[in-house]
Amino acid sequence: MKTGHIKTTKWTVIGGGNGGQSAAGHLALMGFRVSLFDIFQETIADIKAQGGINIQGILQGFGPLETVTTDLSEVVPEADVIMIVAPATAHAEIARNCAHLLRDGQIVFLHPGSTGGALEFHHILRSSGCKADVLLAESNSLLYACRSSYPGEVKLFAIKKELMVSSLPAVAVDQVLDILNVAFPQMYGGKNVLETSLGNPNAMMHPAPTLLNASMIESGRDWLYYWEGITPSIGAFVEAMDEERLAVGRAYGVTLTPILQWYKDAYKADGYSLMEAVKNNPAYAEVKGQNTLYTRYLLEDIPMGLVPMVALAQLAGFEPERMKTVIKLGELLLQQDLTCCGRSLQNLGLSDLTVEKLQQFVQTTQ
Repeated sequence: MKTGHIKTTKWTVIGGGNGGQSAAGHLALMGFRVSLFDIFQETIADIKAQGGINIQGILQGFGPLETVTTDLSEVVPEADVIMIVAPATAHAEIARNCAHLLRDGQIVFLHPGSTGGALEFHHILRSSGCKADVLLAESNSLLYACRSSYPGEVKLFAIKKELMVSSLPAVAVDQVLDILNVAFPQMYGGKNVLETSLGNPNAMMHPAPTLLNASMIESGRDWLYYWEGITPSIGAFVEAMDEERLAVGRAYGVTLTPILQWYKDAYKADGYSLMEAVKNNPAYAEVKGQNTLYTRYLLEDIPMGLVPMVALAQLAGFEPERMKTVIKLGELLLQQDLTCCGRSLQNLGLSDLTVEKLQQFVQTTQ
């Protein structure tokens, strides 16, 4: 698709939460044709009533939407790009529901994919009998630091300076970026979906700090997740756990960015330690901490983030002890199994592959 025709590109955003509304509103504000899907009737009714998304913060304006609906069949077949900005725990269901609606030539972009998002989506589409020739892509993080106080209103605290995107198969990444870069020039190509999946910063920054701030969470008082929750010892633990993530990357031939450097690249937030870096990130100034342990920082980022990282490490022949400790602590505090429902190699359709065959698969899907 040529740049001259780009304003006719039709985007469908799946997900009406913080990120989905931000993406839909931002795209619409830039002049793109955008539709929005969400499963919650009240959210859709409110956004539909006002005709789009009001954006506040670092950008301001109104993004008009073409279609706002709870019916995927209204917005998936007609889209050129289907951007999924939904919890990773919903990706499998979305894939099953989209399987018979997709058509040749579409881009399905998981924004973000968490760990293994594109791999899971591919597996579900194939097992659901999808015949459409689509390109799958995922980012390693959400482009926005944002919050929605109510449907139809979002506040953008920051837009990342750069964001990695990979495709499945990896050889299609330039074709994907030709489309995405017109709207989002800061997106750049990763080596493959193992790099974006293992480059998932949420798996580092959410589960461990949440669990280690359990008393703060249950205190009943307001607190700031990053500015108060990332203490020297908690930051040091996350950086040590991050070394395990980097080791997994090396085992699969991808060079990952350490979490401290990632903050410098994504937010221009510098610091000698993780604690310093997050405190030097003004985008985090208003990010409040949770008031319950039953949060997506555990219920999503453990099964869809840490569990597949551990599985990939074990396939490569080593045990990431800090990651395993965080998973177990989360399961014990929440009193539920976060592993069985997570992205295991079996759930991703990869249980019969070796490290070498997995590396080949992400390149060609053959």
